[in-house]
Order: sequence, then structure tokens, then C-alpha cells
Amino acid sequence: MKLAEHYGHKPAEELPMLFQRILSNCTLDWFRRQKVQNALFSNLSDFEGGNDTEDFNLLDTLNATMHGEQNESAESLTERAQTLRDIETEIQELPARQREAFLMRYWEDMDVAETAAAMGCSQGSVKTHCSRAVHALAEALRAKGIRL
Repeated sequence: MKLAEHYGHKPAEELPMLFQRILSNCTLDWFRRQKVQNALFSNLSDFEGGNDTEDFNLLDTLNATMHGEQNESAESLTERAQTLRDIETEIQELPARQREAFLMRYWEDMDVAETAAAMGCSQGSVKTHCSRAVHALAEALRAKGIRL
């Protein structure tokens, strides 16, 4: 659809190359979005502070999630979508600097030094902003009954 909408005026010889680029970009975008969703759920779950006696194992959680998605009901898909909307809303409620640090560190997967350079502050400030953001998000989501 993007090829037809945006590049219909181009010569036919250029269309295969344009289609390949569009397909590649869309695929990369999809994988980036999946990485972001998985990173958020994994990272925030570390701060849940539950009373579990078992050790948390990210690989077991990932395997269970991947196998569970194949047989997931419409109800659970809807609940997951609502949870993601709630998380996005809570992220928007964070103070600007905390939101900026959180998104760079966990969404963009930047390290502390890169984030500090981009924000124009010290690495210690980035760590403080991220810590406060994660704790504020975890508390706000727990208040909504969301356990990650």
C-alpha cells in the first residue's frame, strides 16, 4: 500500500528497489516495537518486589510468553492492549526529565553515557531520573491493579 500511495508516479524500473526498502523498514519497525514492549515488561517486573519465593528467570518468562501468544484468547489480547495503553498513559504523566531519561534508556536502549550526553546532564542524574521514573511507574501501575 505504501508503495502505491507514495511512489505510484515513479518509473516501473525503480519499484522493486523501493518495495524492498519499504518492506525492510516495516520489518525493522515491527521488531523494534516488539523489543520495546518486551523490554518494558521485563524491566518493570524486576521492580515489582513481589513475595515470590522462586527466583525470577527471564528466559522462562520469555518462553512462556512466546508459547502463550499462539493460543491467546481475544480477551487476553484485549487485556494486554489495555495494559499497554495504561502504561503509555502513566509514562506520559511522568515529569519531563524522568520521561526523557526512561524512554532513552529503556525504549531506545541507550546506555547511561549516551543518555547523559543526549540530555546534557551527568550520568548520575540519568541514573536518578531513571530510578525515580521506574519506581513511579511501578507504583502507579500497582495502584491500577497491574502486576507485571
